[in-house]
Amino acid sequence: MSSPRQRGATVEAAARAHLLRAGLREVAANANYRFGELDLIMLDPANIRRTGDATLVFVEVRYRRDTRFGGGSASVDAGKRRKLVLAAEQFLAAHREYADAACRFDVIDASGDPESPEIVWLRDAFRADDI
Repeated sequence: MSSPRQRGATVEAAARAHLLRAGLREVAANANYRFGELDLIMLDPANIRRTGDATLVFVEVRYRRDTRFGGGSASVDAGKRRKLVLAAEQFLAAHREYADAACRFDVIDASGDPESPEIVWLRDAFRADDI
């Protein structure tokens, strides 16, 4: 990998593939807003039988080659969570078709070789009302 941007794109593609294999559907990627970027936005159809609607999932992908000093999920601190919630609010304002969707925030913690990273998927990693 020649640049951090390329590594990030490679890891993000692996995370996307992991989520797609798990049954989620992609809505958007790299959605940039004033307060930050949303790496992946997915629909999780797991709740459809119970609620009739899929859950809109905002996914933050974090990569660390080496986890000795904490994994990628450790870097999603209160400030980062606040920025993600604000960006998600901007996404929802711009995409009214999701205004009534249940939402959640997940984190993909990736480590190791960026070409085939080890992926830990933290579902419902934090909630907007915890901010």
